[in-house]
Amino acid sequence: MGAPDFWDKPEEARALFAQANPVKTIVTGALEMQKRLSDLDALVELVEEGSDEDAELYLPEITETLQALKADFDRLEIESFLSGPLDRSNAIVTVHAGAGGTESCDWADMLLRQYTRWAERRGFKAELQDLQAGEEAGISKATLRIEGLNAYGYAKAERGVHRLVRISPFDSNKRRHTSFASVDVIAEIDDDIEVEIKPEDLKIDTYRSSGKGGQHVNKTESAIRITHLPSGIVVTCQTERSQIKNRASAMRTLKSRLYEKTQDEKRAAMERFYGEKGEIGWGNQIRSYVFQPYQMVKDLRTGYETGNIQAVMDGDIDGFINAWLRTGCPLTRNKDINIED
Repeated sequence: MGAPDFWDKPEEARALFAQANPVKTIVTGALEMQKRLSDLDALVELVEEGSDEDAELYLPEITETLQALKADFDRLEIESFLSGPLDRSNAIVTVHAGAGGTESCDWADMLLRQYTRWAERRGFKAELQDLQAGEEAGISKATLRIEGLNAYGYAKAERGVHRLVRISPFDSNKRRHTSFASVDVIAEIDDDIEVEIKPEDLKIDTYRSSGKGGQHVNKTESAIRITHLPSGIVVTCQTERSQIKNRASAMRTLKSRLYEKTQDEKRAAMERFYGEKGEIGWGNQIRSYVFQPYQMVKDLRTGYETGNIQAVMDGDIDGFINAWLRTGCPLTRNKDINIED
């Protein structure tokens, strides 16, 4: 990047710049961690050589610094687990309502909001690509594109069936209901990954966008539905006012889904991505959200749980994601730091 002719080819330069920034972030974080550890080591050595008064004076600072380092170390460690070929990619998250009728449609809507808030908390950009409303309330299906570094690496932990137990707001008798919704996550692949899509294999439909309407959005056929005939994969996009932009976004999603399908077939292991979900109903859930008679959210794969359901529904799901990443990593061991020691 320091070469005199670096910007002679702007497109190549920008592409290289985009590749360099994430690497620079990782290296800078590791070097900063090394420096802070060295400073702490020097402080501890100073206290050991000093008097008891020095130890009492500096012990609170050492403890506070060590706790901050532990939190940052945990974050760096989790990032080191994201070593998959597509982990750095953007994520395409699709939420489907399952068994439970109106209850499940409302539950799917709650999950969509959860992932939107989670993306905002992490500094990702969330874009709703498609939404199909439920008959009475909530949604029957929605597709959310999450843009940001490692978005797919984190979001893939959410793939599976999610179960909700609560007193139904739609039941006049205030009975407890169980609802299900499934979450599918795929990586948005880059343009440099080639996926052959023949024009004759596509069926492209246009229709009017759904939503609250306005002077334009519901009066023109700007929404796009693309059906890939050989595989039966259907993708839709209606977020933009421009039919051209919606078509480009839908093609990008179709390309990602076809690539995911191809990878699954090569590995002859469809269960890796879809086996965990199974039927959207009893016996297939990866996580249970219990609102009544007690409050608890528990991941059935890792055992991680929390009683703060409000925070979870507001997007605080990093604990579940980190626990899943640690469980799936062979380097995982007991990494807890004893502050007292």
